[in-house]
Amino acid sequence: MTHLNTDHLTPFGRVTSETIVRAAEQFGTPVYLYDEAVVVRKCQDALNMPNAYGLTVRYAMKANSNRALLQLINNQGLSLDCSTLNEVRRAHTAGIACDRMMLTSQEVPAGKDRQDLETMIREGLVYNICSLRQLKLIADFSVKHDQPMSIRINPGVGAGESVTRNTGDKYSSFGIHMANIEKALDVIHEKGFRINQVHVHIGSGGDPDMWRENIDRELMITEKYFPDAEIVNLGGGFKEARMPDETAADIQELGYYAKERFKDFYRRTGRKLHMSIEPGTYIVANAGYLVTSVVDEKWSGPTGFEFIILDAGMEANTRPLLYGSRHPFYVISNTGKLLSSEFDLSTMKYELDYRVVVGRCCESGDSQSLDYQGHIIPRTMANPEIGDYVVIGGTGAYCSAMSLYNYNSHVQAAELLLREDGKLKMIRKRQTLNQIIHNEQNL
Repeated sequence: MTHLNTDHLTPFGRVTSETIVRAAEQFGTPVYLYDEAVVVRKCQDALNMPNAYGLTVRYAMKANSNRALLQLINNQGLSLDCSTLNEVRRAHTAGIACDRMMLTSQEVPAGKDRQDLETMIREGLVYNICSLRQLKLIADFSVKHDQPMSIRINPGVGAGESVTRNTGDKYSSFGIHMANIEKALDVIHEKGFRINQVHVHIGSGGDPDMWRENIDRELMITEKYFPDAEIVNLGGGFKEARMPDETAADIQELGYYAKERFKDFYRRTGRKLHMSIEPGTYIVANAGYLVTSVVDEKWSGPTGFEFIILDAGMEANTRPLLYGSRHPFYVISNTGKLLSSEFDLSTMKYELDYRVVVGRCCESGDSQSLDYQGHIIPRTMANPEIGDYVVIGGTGAYCSAMSLYNYNSHVQAAELLLREDGKLKMIRKRQTLNQIIHNEQNL
């Protein structure tokens, strides 16, 4: 157990209990708070991943697409991994050039979307082909404009922190499955266009051993089927440790492994391959906090639970409901005293300090602590008073971006950035009720 000697919420960031109170008093709750220093450090860690013949790091912007964060991450030297045309458009409006982006999408653009896609590709966007239909539709354009393409392969093997985050086996529709690779090669050879990047992403937050195996598998696929490929994209999915009992993936160790495999590939084939990765969670997850206020408390009897009701829940962080994911809790008094931290529960009485954190939604699954079957799991934490703060950590990735914020007509929370100079900057205003109903029409 890590015993904190200060009011810092975690051992890896700059957010303190004073920061939380200042954010809540200035901007209200609920509010997402991001630590710039953590984002910058994680970007540099990714860029320093060992490699043999060059490395491109693409931030998976679906993890958190806030404009200010995209600009911050791009300024650190990372490119972007986009999942939709609108993500490309969104990043472009933030001032990021198309040649800093790759599009890996389930979409099949037509009409104006197709025109925009072609324009983006000619401006440098990397198009990652993910289906036979996409392959056939882009082939003539690729040949006409001498635009090499990337291709995503589903290897038939996947790994993820949960079943729904496994993107590489028979249950996943992502990429062209190995069972169809000969059909894909027939189109490529018939049309005479070039594949210069092979992409395989097997899942998010999975076993690092599976990630290592995927390196070997992808290099084998590249050697056997794609003689013109110059880039091997290993995807992302690096496991991050949100909770103190979790172990994050060691990307330095994974990088050393990849480096040796790429060198072996060169010795065997004479081909020096550039490496690309796509971290999302790794970059922003532990930079984020959801700051909430305690608005009520309830008790469900001698055999039940003690409930702490917050002014945000599943509509602001849906990961526990979707995946049974765990997030760290921090309890802070309204005067700024850190009452308990997930990283130091030494003062808690485990037989007395079991509590359940829930939100305001009319939904039984609105809890921030659930197992994979949706059962409530009490957690060890201090007993807050009405008006105190409960902070939910690890919410920088797939929380604001995946939020159900208009369920029960709740408004989307504001977002703040704790700058490295200690100042708080609003990077998204709180939504209003008028904005929720703006596009609705009367009967």
